[in-house]
Amino acid sequence: MFRVFCFCCLVIVGNLVYGQAEELAKLQALASQQPDTALRSLRELYTKSRKEDHPLLEGEYLQAMGEICFHQGHYQQAMEFYFEAEKAFEKAGNTDFLAENYGKMGTLYFYNKQQDKAQQLFAKALTLYQKNKNGEGEARILGSIGQVYEKRQLYDSAFYYQKMALSKFQHSNNKTGAAKIYENLGSIYEDLERYDDALEHFNQSLNLYRADKNEIGTIEVINNLGDILRKTGQYRASIAKTKEALLLAEKTKNTYQKASATKDLGKTYGLMQQLDSAYHYAELSRTYSLEVYSQDVLKQTSFLQVLYDMNKQSDEIVRLHGIRKVNRVMIIASAVGAFLLIGLILVIVSRQRLKIRDQKNTAEKQKAEHALVQVQLEKKVLEEELLKEQLVVKGRELSTHTLNLIKNKQFLEQLRIDLLAMVKDERRDQKKQIQQLVQEIDNSFGEEQHWKEFAQAFEQVHQQFFEKLKSHSADLTAADLRLIALMKMNLNSAEIAVMLGISTDSLRVARYRLRKKLQMEQGDNLTFFIQSL
Repeated sequence: MFRVFCFCCLVIVGNLVYGQAEELAKLQALASQQPDTALRSLRELYTKSRKEDHPLLEGEYLQAMGEICFHQGHYQQAMEFYFEAEKAFEKAGNTDFLAENYGKMGTLYFYNKQQDKAQQLFAKALTLYQKNKNGEGEARILGSIGQVYEKRQLYDSAFYYQKMALSKFQHSNNKTGAAKIYENLGSIYEDLERYDDALEHFNQSLNLYRADKNEIGTIEVINNLGDILRKTGQYRASIAKTKEALLLAEKTKNTYQKASATKDLGKTYGLMQQLDSAYHYAELSRTYSLEVYSQDVLKQTSFLQVLYDMNKQSDEIVRLHGIRKVNRVMIIASAVGAFLLIGLILVIVSRQRLKIRDQKNTAEKQKAEHALVQVQLEKKVLEEELLKEQLVVKGRELSTHTLNLIKNKQFLEQLRIDLLAMVKDERRDQKKQIQQLVQEIDNSFGEEQHWKEFAQAFEQVHQQFFEKLKSHSADLTAADLRLIALMKMNLNSAEIAVMLGISTDSLRVARYRLRKKLQMEQGDNLTFFIQSL
């Protein structure tokens, strides 16, 4: 808002005629610090020009008073001055000044979120500037129209008008105007989350502001760069940029910009979970904001007094014409306004104190919660590591049990084959004893101890596997479960047949029966189904 004010003041000075540049230049420098004094002086100059019947100067002074009221937040009073200025410029027949006044009225509607009215006034101003071939005026209005489209999120149109404005400013070598347009383009790219393009345009704006020695524009663009870096997760770079803006604000003693920069620093440190720094800069921001607020309150109080005095003088003139009732209404309205303003100040200060206290308590609570969450997270990580180690051990045990079972079965199978060969031998006196050994070996294939140990190790590695399996079929036997467990271990058919003590043909039959029990469709892969459980 402050930068817009200074820019508009420069425009006013550029349009001065008839030897009035010096007075208005002084008032321009005074307006940002002492708006009440500037308004009073402009009122005196306006009264003088009106007595001398100089409509062009009347319009300029009315427009300047409207600008001051606009930047002090008195929009209705500002619009009244603009309307009076419009009449004066029409009377003087100066269409350039009239176009400028339309632009200021459009800006007022724009900041009051009345986009339709703003666009209508900007269009009227653009038509007059084009008719007069005023390139500087066209550029300003094109930029304003682009901002209206940006607010409406019509970004193609916004780009179109901003780029037209940039071309005209570059043609006239207006660095401040071009810098403003680059800043507007950067803002559009930021809305679209095209952060690389936004950084590029903000940097171009920054270079132009620096070349033109525009301190306020420089600080604001550096803050914008810090915002972009923060949004893209480059927190340290963001902090460096924002601190650069803070140093410039301190150098120029700009309390408003210091409040903005420290607020951004607080946000960035908060995102980095550096809560102490975040709280420190948040407190600084509140301090600066209160200082700005206090200064504004003092200025507003004085400004309201000047408006009151001006209105009082106007009412006195009206009273002399016989309308005494209006004077009483204005006095009552001013008194009520002052009373409400004082009450508002007290309420805001009280709420601000409560807010500061609540934010401090919240920051301390968040810090404690963060520490607790960190401890719990570390504990959970340790538990997960322990579970992983236990799972590795159980996996090794399962592999060992499987290997032992395979070796035992292979050994027993080979021994059984050898003994059967001996039985076929002609030495009849050994047959009975060897047959007994074969019978004992056959019996050993049915021993359950190794299978129990294997099952325990398997369930520890593949938890809830059998429960999931039984949800597909309740008719599975112990033999079926053994077959499925061995297939889950990725053993081949030969190894499974040895483990179960059956032939490969019997294994195929067992697999076929298992598919039936699991109600699998023809063509479905049994191994893939078991591995997916």
